[in-house]
Amino acid sequence: MNKYQQEFIGKQIIITKSNNKQQENIEGKIIDETKNTFKIKTKKQTITVLKKDKEFQINKQKIEGDKITKRPEERIKIKEK
Repeated sequence: MNKYQQEFIGKQIIITKSNNKQQENIEGKIIDETKNTFKIKTKKQTITVLKKDKEFQINKQKIEGDKITKRPEERIKIKEK
């Protein structure tokens, strides 16, 4: 299983790159995931962020948001390059 095929709900996440600079360095735990978004519980609040055009660090692995803009069950087919 490659890093794109794993389950992300319950994992720690940091937004490392974003077009919206206010979202960079947000840290928290992923509490829900859809095809296009992550719902992240931070220390202060729960936010929903788009996966597109972002880079995340999930369990110390760099994950490109554009590559995981799929339903969780569809990610199993992703080949890591």
